[in-house]
Amino acid sequence: MSTAASEHDLTLWFDDGVPARMFFGRRRWEVTDMPTPLPSPVRARVEAWRFQATDPSGQSFVFDVYREGGHWHVHRAYS
Repeated sequence: MSTAASEHDLTLWFDDGVPARMFFGRRRWEVTDMPTPLPSPVRARVEAWRFQATDPSGQSFVFDVYREGGHWHVHRAYS
């Protein structure tokens, strides 16, 4: 398993309160599993999720994303 850290902005769409689709790294991604909310650090109130997403070519990653300052970011991507 490899990991990558990133601080690039992303666009995240929700269905019924959970991530469903995103645009990141000049690619469209569809969430292909059940997203899991991640715990927020004690001192900060940060919304964060972990989910698998797949691009149109079939490449899949597990993403850890968080929202801070009104923007979504990818914290890590696992292949």
